[in-house]
Amino acid sequence: MEAILARALEYTLKYWLKSFSRDQLKLQGRVVQLSNLDINGDALHASMGLPPALNVTKAKVGKFEIILPYISNVQVEPIVIQIDKLDLVLEENRDLDACGSSNSIQSSAGSSKASGYGFADKIADGMTIQVSTVNLLLETRGGVRRKGGAAWAAPLASITIRNLLLCTTNENWQVVNLKEAREFSNNKGFIYVFKKLEWESLSIDLLPHPDMFADASLARSQGGSTQRDDDGAKRVFFGGERFLEGISGEAHITVQRTEQNSPLGLEVQLHITEAVCPALSEPGLRALLRFLTGLYVCLNRGDVDLKAQQRSTEAAGRSLVSILVDHIFLCIKDAEFQLELLMQSLLFSRATVSDGEIANNLTKVMIGGLFLRDTFSRPPCTLVQPSMEAVIENDVQIPAFAKNFCPPIYPLGDLQWHLSVGVPLICLHSLQVKPSPVPPSFASETVIACQPLMIHVQEESCLRISSFLADGIVVSRGDVLPDFSLNSLTFIIKELDVTVPLDMSKLDNPTASKNSFAQNSFTGARLHIENLFFSESPSLKLRLLNLEKDPACFCLWQGQPIDASQKKWTAGASHLGLSLETSARSTGQLNSHVLASGLWRCVELKDASIEAAMVTADGSPLTNVPPPGGVVRVGVACQQYLSNTSVEQLFFVLDLYAYFGRVGEKIASVGRSRRPKRIGNESSGGRLMDEVPCDTAVSLAVKGLQLRFLESSSIDIEGRPLVQFIGEDLFFKVAHRTLGGAIAVSSTLQWQTVEVDCVETEGSLVHENGTILTSVDNGCVVSTDGCPQLRAVFWVHDQRKHQRNGIAQAIPFLDVNIVHVIPFSERDKECHSLSVSACISGIRLGGGMNYAETLLHRFGILGPDGGPGEGLSKGLKNLSTGPLSKLFKTSSLSVDDLGEDKSSENGEDGGFLNLEMPDDVDVCIELKDWLFALEGAQEMAERWRFSDHEHVGREVSCWHTTFQSLLVKAKKTIPRQELNGKGKSHERQKYPVELVIVGVKGLQILKPLGQKGISVSENGIKQVIETGGINLEAHMVMSGENVDDDMPTWIVENLKFSVNQPIEAVVTKDELQHLALLCKSEVDAMGRIAAGVLKLLKLERSIGQATIYQLSNLGSESFEKIFSPQKLSRGSSPCSVGFSSMSNPIETPQTTLESTVGSLEEAVLDSQAKCSALITDISASESSVQYLAEIKQLSQKLESMQNLIKQLRTQI
Repeated sequence: MEAILARALEYTLKYWLKSFSRDQLKLQGRVVQLSNLDINGDALHASMGLPPALNVTKAKVGKFEIILPYISNVQVEPIVIQIDKLDLVLEENRDLDACGSSNSIQSSAGSSKASGYGFADKIADGMTIQVSTVNLLLETRGGVRRKGGAAWAAPLASITIRNLLLCTTNENWQVVNLKEAREFSNNKGFIYVFKKLEWESLSIDLLPHPDMFADASLARSQGGSTQRDDDGAKRVFFGGERFLEGISGEAHITVQRTEQNSPLGLEVQLHITEAVCPALSEPGLRALLRFLTGLYVCLNRGDVDLKAQQRSTEAAGRSLVSILVDHIFLCIKDAEFQLELLMQSLLFSRATVSDGEIANNLTKVMIGGLFLRDTFSRPPCTLVQPSMEAVIENDVQIPAFAKNFCPPIYPLGDLQWHLSVGVPLICLHSLQVKPSPVPPSFASETVIACQPLMIHVQEESCLRISSFLADGIVVSRGDVLPDFSLNSLTFIIKELDVTVPLDMSKLDNPTASKNSFAQNSFTGARLHIENLFFSESPSLKLRLLNLEKDPACFCLWQGQPIDASQKKWTAGASHLGLSLETSARSTGQLNSHVLASGLWRCVELKDASIEAAMVTADGSPLTNVPPPGGVVRVGVACQQYLSNTSVEQLFFVLDLYAYFGRVGEKIASVGRSRRPKRIGNESSGGRLMDEVPCDTAVSLAVKGLQLRFLESSSIDIEGRPLVQFIGEDLFFKVAHRTLGGAIAVSSTLQWQTVEVDCVETEGSLVHENGTILTSVDNGCVVSTDGCPQLRAVFWVHDQRKHQRNGIAQAIPFLDVNIVHVIPFSERDKECHSLSVSACISGIRLGGGMNYAETLLHRFGILGPDGGPGEGLSKGLKNLSTGPLSKLFKTSSLSVDDLGEDKSSENGEDGGFLNLEMPDDVDVCIELKDWLFALEGAQEMAERWRFSDHEHVGREVSCWHTTFQSLLVKAKKTIPRQELNGKGKSHERQKYPVELVIVGVKGLQILKPLGQKGISVSENGIKQVIETGGINLEAHMVMSGENVDDDMPTWIVENLKFSVNQPIEAVVTKDELQHLALLCKSEVDAMGRIAAGVLKLLKLERSIGQATIYQLSNLGSESFEKIFSPQKLSRGSSPCSVGFSSMSNPIETPQTTLESTVGSLEEAVLDSQAKCSALITDISASESSVQYLAEIKQLSQKLESMQNLIKQLRTQI
């Protein structure tokens, strides 16, 4: 029996130890002592389930002692192996193909293990191993070394484990005798070995990699440990730091073999109750991130050749390694920075299924809870935390590729360790195939699901964290997977709340601090997103881009083979809302848009999504985004967009945008400073067009659009609605395509319907029965429910086009198409062309200029003096100094890859041609079915007979102008040489437009109600029964006599006037006077608005105050001269009065002042006459003595005014 035991022990030691012989096995009673032994790295690699990219380069033991049981108990008691020290070195393989041959000799040692499960195997499986100290050194390769640049190297990890114990147990992880432990395998069809691993203490030290000394940015620590870079980061030399200490834990190991003793499965489950890192320095955190990144690259490298990795026959075809940590606490402490990270129930598992040639790896990461706090700020704040709302779902959504991935290895799954929480906060599933297969098979598929999360954005913390990520997570292209591989990524988060606090006093914008109302009302913003998702996969089905109808994207059609030259992305959210956080002072009054939590809803988007698709031109892997010379398609869509904002809220959002822009620039600068620089052979020195895609299209589609502009108020932060903009079915698309020596840029804009409603500013309006419909509150009309009444001033008449199939298709009110062809070379200037086609249909305009002027004053755009209002001036100053000022600054076109010479001898350019006037212009603008309603106070009073939704029929109650079509065409005429067929070469025309055609059809001016040919249907919509009106068409051509002049001369070549039906004009004197009064009011308002615009542009001095005065009194100077009887009584004929402005087109300020004084004198005389008549009438009544005294006093004041006017005339 002793000889059998000795042979079994020799057989086992030969498998595990290098160069072991029978002579070394010397029994001293029941003890065998050995020393300085080298362990077989491949056998240890297979038994530990290490990834194939890692290689055990050193495994050495110091004192090796074997304690044998009594011979009679050898089947029951285990053999105990005691090791005082075990030194291991794990290195990432640099050349995976070369490492397979070095250890191929050792694989033959275990070839006989598959012959059956014998005595030696039972003795080996039942051994108990005790190790006093385990020293493990882990070295990963990190990123790919770039020639000519500093090496990026991950630090080394030194892991020390003390008092490690590995023993054999039963299926319930209880230590029993070996005979009971082997009973579970009876009649199971498999051989199961259950082992339990325990350790008393584990510590991890991060050590500097030797290549770190070559990094100039890290090797400058001699300047002092407090030295910081420009971005505020402390990147001193990392000399080593202890990361974890005193971590205890245990592991359950399950080994599954066939009945013939062939390895089948290995499962290792590690459980750690808590991992605490109380103090980690800032350089230590950067080193830790580099180490984790290097470890990630090592575990997921796709260039592993499994045929060259046949290390040992003990390597199982199925393996599962999982690590469960109940609590993790990490504290980063620095003199000026401190972060605390708390994780609950972290589970990491990695399952591998291999057939010897291809390995499928499934990685699963689950986090039960996550808290990230900034304890340095005052007060301390939580940056990341789970949402306060309870999670309703009880199950975790598992992707299809992760279901039934690997048959269970441990037979009793209920006894495994699980997460302590019900639903994990973050769940990641990733499937990877090694080696990376060729398309169309996917090399990796990743799905990340996240429960509701809350993020608090703080500037200092974000900058420091971004600096950590930029330094630590540096993965070069091709480090993990080769360029030809196909990858898929899906990210889903149910809810995301991002809170951004904003201190107005700390902004760089000087105008922001002056806006005291916004500073006192709002303290920050909150972004709420529901059902946020992001997907990246070449097999995605994109519905927005409509690729099936795009010939340029034929390789992206459904059914076409997919490869690495294609990329598709999609992202979206079911609901996205931006809310402003109100301060304690402004939360007293809550309304429909202010939530109970003190948030004011500013912007809301529903079902917003974005899609993108790209493909290279030559079929090569797509590594640069966007691909040079490739095809790019981008689509943005939104089902509904809602906005509620006032001036103060808009300024606050702009300040918030400026804040994000400034922080974003700082973060981008950190990323650029740490990004590996391209060396010379990687950069191309070609033209600009060689660096951009050759075919690009970007589209925007909005189903419903509603914008509400609110009135500023110091009492209510929401204010009253002043303007409401409603739109439906907006589609906009911009595309460019390279055509050999030119580029064609096309734009398409389609808009189905639009409506603009403005606040009603009239007085009380009365129904026909005399009941009051509205009241006046603060200058605006308020309905009976307390909401301000809105008036539609711009809307679209519903039109439909009947097709042959009988389906009525709606006609968009706006349809614009623009095509611009720009040549690259100077010699192709004649190819520079511009084509514009626009059609605007069904426009209805109501209200008039007088109402528009009232609104401008109401909005604060115009002040009491007619100039720009205080709010407008403040807003323009804010915009000029704010973030939007950068959008309007011109910048020269600069491309780093272009040379200094922009043109060569053959006339080809390195960049764009200097844009000049196009050689050929073809413009066609058509306005269809337009109507202008001239509404005054009387018309508005009558309008309330219609209900709110029937504003489309209100034009019948007022004077209005309508036309069927207004067409404007501008194009270049055909040269006469081509018309005559001579074919002679002609010189390039100086002007691109030589012919302009202007035509109008169906022009009508209709008075209120009862007009012939006009009827109102039951729903109040106007219907045109008979087609009439005036038709006018004019052809204007450029005169050929003064072609060399700077200003061309235009002549009318053809004028055509026609009517389809006889014109009937019936108008009474009262109607004509009322129309003149309306026109006078409209012209006055138009002039005052024009004067206000000139004052806004600060053109008073250039055009003179006289012109401003004339514009402000434009209607009084024209219409009063036509209908004033005083003017006719002075001997002037009606013709001279009506056309007096033509005889004296330019009036001096002297004549204008005299005219004003004369008008004032006439008004005073008329008032005096009326007062005299009233005095006479009231004197006869005895009960009106009090009123008589007041009227006499008024008459005396008018008399004094008359005297003053006479003195003023004398001075003039």
